[in-house]
Amino acid sequence: MDRDQRRNGRDETEDERADRMWGDLIQEVRVAQTGVQILFGFLLTVVFTPRYTTLNDTDQAIYITTVVLGASATGALIGPVSLHRVVSGQRIKPQAVAWASRLTFVGLLLLLATMTCALLLILRLATHGDQVFWLVVAVVAWYLLCWFGLPLWARYRHTSR
Repeated sequence: MDRDQRRNGRDETEDERADRMWGDLIQEVRVAQTGVQILFGFLLTVVFTPRYTTLNDTDQAIYITTVVLGASATGALIGPVSLHRVVSGQRIKPQAVAWASRLTFVGLLLLLATMTCALLLILRLATHGDQVFWLVVAVVAWYLLCWFGLPLWARYRHTSR
């Protein structure tokens, strides 16, 4: 057993580690994919409602931006599955895990942007008030705390020497 294996507490080869990390990543992606696909599916139907034609130019631009971001998030979060399928059997799983992890992170950022725009649009239509900006900022701050702040804090807290 080499020093890196002892330090991380696992007795696994590079391939075994890649297999484990791949399984973890796919479980994470499943959660994110479900959310983004439901949101994206709902967004696609909005344009066919009578209310859509009554939206002002700004709200239509926010809607179009939200749909494009949702489509992009869907692509990034489904990307790891396609990547795995294309490179399967090529003995490059550690590299595939690294790329799939990057795609997933980009997908989460795009999902954050999608949710922000969707919330902005919905609150603009529902309230017409000055508090919309601050409500969106508060929710985005919550997302940032839950999705990135807490994980980064835990990483720092429990891995620093």
